[in-house]
Amino acid sequence: MASSVGFAHPTSSLIINKKDKCLSVVPSTSQLSIYKCKKPISNNISMAMATRQSERKPATTGSMKSPMTMTEKLLAKGAEKAEVKAGDNVWVNVDVFMTNDISGPGSIGIFQKEFGENAKANPDYKGVCHIALAQEGHCRPGEILLGTDSHTCTAGAFGQFATGIGNTEAGFVLGTGALLLKIIGEISVAGATYKSMEFVGTTIESLNMEERMTLCNMVIEAGGKNGVVAADSTTFKYLEDKTSLPYEPVYSDALASFHSEFRFDISKLEPLVAKPHSPDNRALARECKDIKIDRVYIGSCTGGKTQDFLAAAKLFLASGKKVKVPTFLVPATQKVWVDIYTLIVPGSGGKTCSQIFEEAGCDTPASPSCAACMGGPKDTYARMNEAQVCVSTTNRNFPGRMGHKEGQIYLASPYTATASALTGYITDPREFLH
Repeated sequence: MASSVGFAHPTSSLIINKKDKCLSVVPSTSQLSIYKCKKPISNNISMAMATRQSERKPATTGSMKSPMTMTEKLLAKGAEKAEVKAGDNVWVNVDVFMTNDISGPGSIGIFQKEFGENAKANPDYKGVCHIALAQEGHCRPGEILLGTDSHTCTAGAFGQFATGIGNTEAGFVLGTGALLLKIIGEISVAGATYKSMEFVGTTIESLNMEERMTLCNMVIEAGGKNGVVAADSTTFKYLEDKTSLPYEPVYSDALASFHSEFRFDISKLEPLVAKPHSPDNRALARECKDIKIDRVYIGSCTGGKTQDFLAAAKLFLASGKKVKVPTFLVPATQKVWVDIYTLIVPGSGGKTCSQIFEEAGCDTPASPSCAACMGGPKDTYARMNEAQVCVSTTNRNFPGRMGHKEGQIYLASPYTATASALTGYITDPREFLH
């Protein structure tokens, strides 16, 4: 199986328009809030903001002068233009805006200062924003989604333009529903810095939505502005029971121009880890077999989804062994937490993930949150308060990321993290999977 990634290049800056006002704002629900302008707030869903916008015209309005990538088409659609190209400055309507309990107060403060103080709170807790957005049906093909967190790019898995913005920009998105997006033509030589990454190929097509979300989630770690996967039957099936709103997928033209293209033969890849202190400090898991670890952490918007915990449970089940180091489990959302306790693991004889985790000696699954992924205060669940070595399914491993500034964080998949928990050393999961 093969896959490839192409780089295009958008970026963002701020346009201020004080004439349009949003009628209501829903501040943070610990991790994810939903904001809707000029619409009643649902009692069942309160996790994102659907910004006020004018009636859209199709992205193909007028005659198309040159082929476009998917990201260019998304921005053209949002700008109500026939096309956009490198170097263009365009007004883009924002479909959904997301903020969380960390950046929300700053965003809301700016919104109140510039557009009025008519704000209302809704404490409906959902969990880690990037996963809850998808589960609640706020990620839709062909739309523009902005959020006050760098991993907002996760939503690109649904074939939409999704990226993180700052609090000041967010305050004005709340008030105007618009942001100036500039498509940069000149790119740096450092990875995917400020570029759009589009993932295609048979391997990508075979991934489920949670796996695609993980892929797009890590785009920011390569310096990318956003990542996208074309919407297909897998996307549409996932959205069937999550949203009743219409959406219009867009796709890259066959002759669209990309800055560069990379091809990978997935059959030749082996389990990897990212050694301290950078996500690009990669090594084969089997090459790190002599590195003793103190703990394992499975969670975050990258590795705390239902499929991630099912993967861990399957490996624990296959091994029949108990963990040799403390193993912390942090589901991303309330739905994931429920899945851990209710979904039957295939081949387990009727056992749930929670039962398998208990038998393996793991810590009891915690309440949904970012928890130690962001470090936080010393009493944060699973925070590294000592200079320990941790294998983690999170997305960043620079000094102090999970707490102690001298902590050593090895980033890994749920399979590798689970295998390492069983041995007390960084372990290639293939030792337990046959």
